[in-house]
Amino acid sequence: MKPLVSILIPAYNAEAYISDTLRSAIAQTWENKEIIVVDDGSKDKTFAVARQFESDRVKVVTQENQGASATRNHAFSLSQGDYVQWLDADDLMAPEKTSTQMEAAERSGSKRTLISGAWAHFMHRPYRAEFLPSPLWEDLQPAEWMTRKMELNIYMQTATWLVSRELAEAAGPWDTRLLGDDDGEFFDRVLLASNGTRFVKESRVYYRQSGASSLSYIGHSNRKLEAQWLSMQLHIGYLRSLIDDDRVRAACVTYIRNWMGNFYPERLDIFRQAQELTKSLGGELKVPSLSWKYSWIDSIFGRALAKRAQVTLPMLKWSAIKRWDEALSRVQNRDVADSLGR
Repeated sequence: MKPLVSILIPAYNAEAYISDTLRSAIAQTWENKEIIVVDDGSKDKTFAVARQFESDRVKVVTQENQGASATRNHAFSLSQGDYVQWLDADDLMAPEKTSTQMEAAERSGSKRTLISGAWAHFMHRPYRAEFLPSPLWEDLQPAEWMTRKMELNIYMQTATWLVSRELAEAAGPWDTRLLGDDDGEFFDRVLLASNGTRFVKESRVYYRQSGASSLSYIGHSNRKLEAQWLSMQLHIGYLRSLIDDDRVRAACVTYIRNWMGNFYPERLDIFRQAQELTKSLGGELKVPSLSWKYSWIDSIFGRALAKRAQVTLPMLKWSAIKRWDEALSRVQNRDVADSLGR
């Protein structure tokens, strides 16, 4: 019998999208699969909507709200698969996503090989997603993958990965202390336990952009800032445990610099810690500069207001674009329905 793949879906207030996500999971051409949805105490109808899909292959449970990492750990504890596919409750997978990756996993001959795939952003119309290759879209050794991620400020989306149960257990549970970058930290640990990545370009994931409602959105939350700084320190420690040469230390410095705009000036304590860490890596961390769009606000009204504008204005622009995309999606869906009705 073909290996069992567990598709694990943590869900919180995903009423609007969970149906599409479940349909994409059920449509996977890899037949030997189980789908487990864990509702994390949603305040909307996520649990009720998901239960409509229950079958011998789809299990839906609920729990009191505990956060994304705890929900993923619960889902994993309920699973029995030889391989694990993590899927957020608003994202989609192409039908052949699992099968093409499983074929690659079987060809690799090792359950310590971490399988990845292509991904692209979308809002409401997945067919408009553009799959733009990045330097991580290759077969890479763990240290090289992590170094490129830091020095180029790039990443792989959560659902791109297919992980053997052996690798997932070797990595350990998702860290419940982390709020926005729990997936990045978890897959770093998976990488540490792996013998490298195998990239499958035919395997596609559609990553829905959620804006301020996304778990990865930090905004002005002190809890998320503290969790992000913890995650960054863990990332740096994991990479340096593999290699600690000049290139790796420079990549770590770049990584810190790229994120400091989130912490300064609200969290000077974290900024000073980052300065000390940067110094120990052989670099220097200066006050983050603002782009020309916001530097004039800084000079007239001060850094705090400039920073608030830097966070708020792009979100307002993004929200307007999202509403427009949603409106176009509704019009197109209505046109399709009308044509079928005729």
